[in-house]
Amino acid sequence: MEEKKKVSEAQMRATAEYEKKNYDKVLVRFPKGTKERIKEVNDSLNGFIVSAVIEKLEREA
Repeated sequence: MEEKKKVSEAQMRATAEYEKKNYDKVLVRFPKGTKERIKEVNDSLNGFIVSAVIEKLEREA
């Protein structure tokens, strides 16, 4: 049985284009176990990393 797509192809393209225009994507690698440590402190892994980087940038500016 084939499942229905929840998001149309057009919506996926629009989202990809929006992200390309508005965000920088960066691959970050951490030692094993770091992700779990972050999730213990904050539910949002991405939000935690973004906050930490911005905080560090502001301190160093």
